[in-house]
Amino acid sequence: MPDFALMSYAATAEPLRAANLLAGRQLYDIIPVGMGTGAVFSSGAASVTAQARVGDDLALDYLFVIAGGDLSGVSDPALLRWLARKARSGTVMGGVSGGPVILAQAGLMAGRRMTLHWEYAPALAELSPDLQIERTLYVIDRDRMTCAGGTAPLDMIHALIASQHGKGFARQVSDWFMHTEVRPPIGPQRAGLVERIGSHTPAVLDAVSAMESHVADPLDLAQLAVISGVSPRQLARLFRAQLGQPVMQYYRSLRLERAQSLLRNSALPLTEIALATGFANSAHFSRSYAAQYGQPPSAYR
Repeated sequence: MPDFALMSYAATAEPLRAANLLAGRQLYDIIPVGMGTGAVFSSGAASVTAQARVGDDLALDYLFVIAGGDLSGVSDPALLRWLARKARSGTVMGGVSGGPVILAQAGLMAGRRMTLHWEYAPALAELSPDLQIERTLYVIDRDRMTCAGGTAPLDMIHALIASQHGKGFARQVSDWFMHTEVRPPIGPQRAGLVERIGSHTPAVLDAVSAMESHVADPLDLAQLAVISGVSPRQLARLFRAQLGQPVMQYYRSLRLERAQSLLRNSALPLTEIALATGFANSAHFSRSYAAQYGQPPSAYR
C-alpha cells in the first residue's frame, strides 16, 4: 500500500530472497502487487515497482498486506473484495505493520488471533472491539499471519522458513542478515516501562502500569496509591522527583497521547475518542487537548 514503511517491506521480502540465494534454487517467487502497476512509494524516498495489480488473477500461496501511514480512509471496495476472494481461494493471508487493519476491514480476522503495530492497535480495538488483538511481535493463527512491522517480519518469516525447510536452514537465512537473536512470537513490541519512563522505583512502575491499563476508566490518586503500595503523598513526591510532573498531570498526558493516536489512526468522532480516553465529554477533552498541544483536536486531525 502507498506510504508503506520500507523496513517492513524489506524485513518481509529479503529473507525469502536470501533463502533462494542460499538454497541455490527458487524456493520463493516474490511478486510485488500494488493498487496499480508501476512505482509504489514508501513513507521515505524509496519505492517498489509493482509487477501486478490488485484484482489480477494470481495463483498465490501467501499474500502479505504491508501498509503504514494514515489508514483511517483505506476502505477501497475493490481491494477488500479481492482480499476476501483470495482468502476464499485458500491463500494464506498476512498483514504487516498496519496491514492487519486492512485485513480486518475485509472481514478476514474474525475469530482469528492477530497483532499489528502498537500505533494502530488502540484505534482498531475501538472500531472493532470483538477482534482478538495481542500486543506481540507476530501471530500465526491457522491461515492468517500478522506482525507488528519494523523488524518483526524477520522473526515471522524465520518461523515460516523453518516450518517449510527446517530450523537449520532458517538459521542460515537469519545469520545472513546478522539476525542472530531470533525472537519468539510473544516478544514485546515496545521497550519495558523502566526504559520508557527512566525509573526503577516499584511504586512508580506500578502506578504507570495501572494508568496504561485504565485509560478509558481513569483511577484517582488514592486508587493509584493503593496499587503502588505507598501513600498518596509519597506517590506524589516520587512522581515529582523522578518524572518531573504531578501524578495526575502525568496520567492526563498519557491519556491525551492515546487520544492523539486515535485522532491520527481512526475516523472516530471526537465524542467517542473523548470517552475512550476517560474524558467526560468532547468539550472537556478539547480543552485538555488544546492546553497540552496548543491546538484543538479537530485542528490536529
